[in-house]
Amino acid sequence: MANHQKDFLFVLIKSLSKSEKRQFKIFASRLETSSNTKFIELFNILDKSEVYDEKLILKSGIIKKVQLSNLKSYLYKQILVSIRLNIPSQNIRYQLREQIDFAAILYNKGLYKQSLKILDKTKILALENDEKLMAYEIVEFEKLIESQYITRSIQGRADELVIQAKELNYRNTISSKLSNLSLQLYGIMLKTGYVKSDEEYKYIDDYFNKHISKFDDKKFGFREKYWFYNAYLWRSFLVQDFLSCYKYALKWVTLFYDNPSMIHLNPVFFLKGNHYLLESLYMLKYKSKFKKYLELLEDTIKDSHFPVNDNIASLSFLYVYNNKLNYHILEGTFAESEYLIPEVLNKLKIHTDHLDEHHEMLFYYKFASIYFGNEKYAECIFYLEKIINNKNLSMREDLMCFARILCLIAHYELGKDYYLENQLKNTYKFLIKMNDLHEVQKEIIKFLKNLNSIYPTDIKKEFVKMRARFIELEKNTYEKRAFLYLDIISWLESKIENRKISDIIKEKAKLINR
Repeated sequence: MANHQKDFLFVLIKSLSKSEKRQFKIFASRLETSSNTKFIELFNILDKSEVYDEKLILKSGIIKKVQLSNLKSYLYKQILVSIRLNIPSQNIRYQLREQIDFAAILYNKGLYKQSLKILDKTKILALENDEKLMAYEIVEFEKLIESQYITRSIQGRADELVIQAKELNYRNTISSKLSNLSLQLYGIMLKTGYVKSDEEYKYIDDYFNKHISKFDDKKFGFREKYWFYNAYLWRSFLVQDFLSCYKYALKWVTLFYDNPSMIHLNPVFFLKGNHYLLESLYMLKYKSKFKKYLELLEDTIKDSHFPVNDNIASLSFLYVYNNKLNYHILEGTFAESEYLIPEVLNKLKIHTDHLDEHHEMLFYYKFASIYFGNEKYAECIFYLEKIINNKNLSMREDLMCFARILCLIAHYELGKDYYLENQLKNTYKFLIKMNDLHEVQKEIIKFLKNLNSIYPTDIKKEFVKMRARFIELEKNTYEKRAFLYLDIISWLESKIENRKISDIIKEKAKLINR
């Protein structure tokens, strides 16, 4: 689990590769006359330590406690400077920033012509790579210099710069408004999940249409299209229009494949788009396309031209393994997917400082779903309790609700009646507190509560009645989200037919020939 309370300097040092550590020591040796300076000694201590231990640092005698904070800040800065000096030249954004810095140096020396020449070349490069914010910054810098560098062509040049500034400002404003809308919708999704009523649907729809109606997507460039599709995607997820989710996620991913240079420049956006495409296909149970796009994503990540850094490695792991698990859940191949669980747990340790709690809890829920489908209820409960006992309520509440529901059913399967009554009460209280008590949850709790009072000969009849009830609920737009987290109907059918739930889901998966 990502521990954000760790010391920042310690986490930074632990994130360094061997080559970055070597480069830092070479860089540091140039700063001081001796390699045994205090900040290098501090670096060596932290590099060798398994955990951050301030007592160990002070015990070494290299520094007093009152000086430690300043030394850590200085070391932190020098590490960043060292990394900055060794960033690969292929990174367009660093190239642009470096050239702007060079232009500023020349400007400060009064070498206006040289500064303008660099800025003009850099602006062309920025526009070619759709870096409109940097292009706008360059134009504003050019305007400043032109106001001091007097030439006979100043009038024509001034008009040209004014037109460029207006156009770039207009496009950057559109991107900013669309990204704001997308972020606000995403925030609602994380906090409350899908819409739960006609009133909520209308609120989201009105809010979205009010903001999106101002834009004409026919005039958009790459970045504006990206945020436009992003906003539509989150609106579609919120109102549970998964066909529309697929439509806009596919537009998002296709945009990148049609502009391959943008995959290299914006790998995070590319990865996220693929993840949402796969998620929408999972919701639609579209197996063939799910498999196709998952394999395409893996091939793209493995390509030698795909960017590599710690952040991208963590996101690649997150999205690829999340969807590998989803594919097995979709097919009902629970036994075949168990090998992935130790792999994911090992990789979670590697990427612990780059992933948040929310994503780790999502993995735990998928583990629990796999163990449940494989009738390993104790293991299922083990991972569900990790979610239930998490006190950080800022994570998605719908995940916590269904973790409790699945935990109830797993306890029932284990025959732990003495735990079930208490679990029922706690789950009911939690759902009311979360304002998330839907018909599906009500029916599950009522059903489990009454099971102990039903004669054994009548239990199958109750399962049949509940199956019919849930089939009706699944047709309800605002209730169907429960069936995305928990295939309660397949579980009921497994009880009615006295068969494994995995066999039921496999048969259903084969019938959906998509």
